[in-house]
Amino acid sequence: MSNYHKYSQDFQADPQAQLARNAAVQRDIRELALNWESFRQIDHTFSQVITGELPITNQKKSGRCWGFAGLNLLRIALSRRYNLDSFEFSQNYFMFHDKLEKANYFLENILSTLEEPWDSRLLMHLLSDPIQDGGQWDMFVNLIEKYGLVPKSVMPESFQSSESMMMNRIVTRKLREFAAQLRHAHHRDGVGLNELRALKEDMLGVVYRLLAIHLGNPPQTFDWQARDKDNKFLRYEGLTPQQFYRDHVQVSLADKICLINAPMQDKPYQALFTVEYLGNVVEGRIVKYINLEVDRLKEYAIATLQDDQPVWFGCDVGKHFHRDLGVMDMDLYDYDLFYGVPIGMDKSTRLEYGDSMMTHAMLFTGVDLKDGRPRKWRVENSWGEKVGQKGYFIMSDSWFDEYLYEIVIDKQYLPEEIRQLYDQEPIRLAPWDPMGALAH
Repeated sequence: MSNYHKYSQDFQADPQAQLARNAAVQRDIRELALNWESFRQIDHTFSQVITGELPITNQKKSGRCWGFAGLNLLRIALSRRYNLDSFEFSQNYFMFHDKLEKANYFLENILSTLEEPWDSRLLMHLLSDPIQDGGQWDMFVNLIEKYGLVPKSVMPESFQSSESMMMNRIVTRKLREFAAQLRHAHHRDGVGLNELRALKEDMLGVVYRLLAIHLGNPPQTFDWQARDKDNKFLRYEGLTPQQFYRDHVQVSLADKICLINAPMQDKPYQALFTVEYLGNVVEGRIVKYINLEVDRLKEYAIATLQDDQPVWFGCDVGKHFHRDLGVMDMDLYDYDLFYGVPIGMDKSTRLEYGDSMMTHAMLFTGVDLKDGRPRKWRVENSWGEKVGQKGYFIMSDSWFDEYLYEIVIDKQYLPEEIRQLYDQEPIRLAPWDPMGALAH
């Protein structure tokens, strides 16, 4: 660096830079760069909103957005069926089984990589966060199809489910210990795979114990009762979680597939992808995405909303976003004006150079159309009612273009050529690919 003093002189000679400095050292940059023209146009009305919206949920200090979004999609179906004005599935029940299955998935991955050196990139990746809170749509489907659902009243939130950091830390430490034991038993003592799997079963018993201490023991049967909007009393007794999902929710998750928009050099459109070593239920479905142009994602999302159905999606929520206002908009902040420096890359470059990835999942429950084209999208989040419009957010259509990466669409809204892609052999992506980031 040979121009250090010139950099300082140039800064001192620039009144705009000094004005920005005087503001930035005292206030939040996001407030200083807020674009008034964009702010004054915030409007929470939409031309198309689905029926059956419910009060917002709250994942609190946990990374369960993908599960909350999926459960929120299913609760709309249940609430319509039984004419309810309020209902939540147990996010804690879902979390318990997700972490138990992730522990098994992790240990199976350790067994399948016994010949990897301990410091390989793959092994370091597997060890980095084995039971993270995050997940993907296909992982959600695996859990619901295997374990079913229970009402929140049957297995309510615990302190640890709502604030998961310490639980994750304890269970992760134990899983890393187990990984070392399995590898040492193989390399030092010559223990075979069948014996290692027997050890793994004992290890999973320890994980179950730890999870039950933090989250409570999941119920095997339960009673459910509620009163509907017309004051009709409902009672169902002796239900299993699988019965509750099958007989009372009646949503076919197997018919829904993931579409992504990932305009990257290694991801052609009209192609099917999976991410290696990403999953939870070993015997369940693998994570699969079809990569399509962003306008096609919009087309299928609009068709779904117009048929009165919500849409699960994944995005990079932290960009051009105001949490309190509940607004995602490319024009919300004018950073270029504030800094006097152009800041920005296109979507492809952001993905390829680590500036963006999937970080959050939510639901679309509405869209604002003008002359058949979307202007903005209504979003059901899971951060409580104190942000946005009682927890519901706005996404501008330009933000959808830039930071939305994934939607889940029922096959009935897709053309035959897209449905056929889903049955092909997927292209395998590295475990650290940005299209797997929502699960980390």
